[in-house]
Amino acid sequence: MIAKPAVILYVEHNKMLLETVRDVLEFAGWYVKPCTSEGYAVAYVESQQHFDLLLFDHDFPNLSGLKLTERARRRPNRRRTPVVLISLEDISEEARGAGADAFLRKPNNLIELVETIRRLLDAPA
Repeated sequence: MIAKPAVILYVEHNKMLLETVRDVLEFAGWYVKPCTSEGYAVAYVESQQHFDLLLFDHDFPNLSGLKLTERARRRPNRRRTPVVLISLEDISEEARGAGADAFLRKPNNLIELVETIRRLLDAPA
């Protein structure tokens, strides 16, 4: 039996970066649900749709990745879902305080991103 690939919700306002990262993550064997809209990001986080990992850009114009992380952590079905937050700013302490499992600075090394996601997905629940 073939295992289903992990599903990653990737919320990113920069469409070019989103396409690049999505290609890399899908090459690594995961399915990426891309999202460039703040409204859809909130809807996905608050939905019952299953995601194995949440990857949030902090630098959205009107909805920070910190707020999205906090919103996800308030949802019973998202409390244990790994969250990776990425930002141009060093907000590592704030990211952990909001409930993120990992924080990476932009422009991030894509190998480091893949390794971080792999580590979080392989961790026991």
